[in-house]
Amino acid sequence: MRQQIVIDGLRIRCHVGVPDDELALAQELLLHVLLEPLADWGQLNDDITRTIDYAAVVAELESLACARPRRLIETLAVDAVDFLMANYPLQSAKVTIEKFILPQTRAVAVVAEKNC
Repeated sequence: MRQQIVIDGLRIRCHVGVPDDELALAQELLLHVLLEPLADWGQLNDDITRTIDYAAVVAELESLACARPRRLIETLAVDAVDFLMANYPLQSAKVTIEKFILPQTRAVAVVAEKNC
């Protein structure tokens, strides 16, 4: 059985952009995070300390995104997936980042995924 935690539509304001004028202003990104924990949920015994605390994941992803400016959302996606895999007991992590920059699109997006 696959067991997944989904954090859908995490809004983060941070500095990202290729041209300097775009990078200078914080802009909103939308993150979609899919986590597949190593732990079998049947073994959790309703104990939060035995699972992934998604409130902590949200706070840490916000801190990671705001820690430094990045030119590319691709870089942020890889940084986020690497951070999640290094800091949580996960089978896999997938991060999709949407950016609202091109007026003729609803959004552009990148996806980074890593499995152990």
